[in-house]
Amino acid sequence: MADHQEATITLPSAPASVTAARRHLTDTLLAWGLPEGADAVESLRLIVSELATNAVQHTFGRSPTFTVQLRLERAERLCLGVTDSHPGRPRRLPAAVQQDNGRGLVIIRTLAAESGGRLRITPTPDGGKTVWVELPWLPVPAA
Repeated sequence: MADHQEATITLPSAPASVTAARRHLTDTLLAWGLPEGADAVESLRLIVSELATNAVQHTFGRSPTFTVQLRLERAERLCLGVTDSHPGRPRRLPAAVQQDNGRGLVIIRTLAAESGGRLRITPTPDGGKTVWVELPWLPVPAA
């Protein structure tokens, strides 16, 4: 396996793109050696679903596309980023609003922490942002 692998896809900010983002992530992880039923694959599917949904729903038409980036660094760390061009940073909603939605970042932070990872947000040169989730890469034991 190479020291550094990357996979990127840019999608329109439309609800159907959430499914495409999840499919891209799954195909990439399987190609990089994680088995289909692995808990890590399911957690990462949920994470990319939440991040892609945020990019579609909360950019208010100011980001016509979003980009999903995957980087595997030295078979030690997986970085998953979702970039949009909206300048606003994601934030937790007040508790009263969270009854129907607003828990995506809490879910992502929890899943990342449970896996020994973290969530961070970085600005992009064009005024948007990337929400990154960095996790330890879990090598697949030899059969």
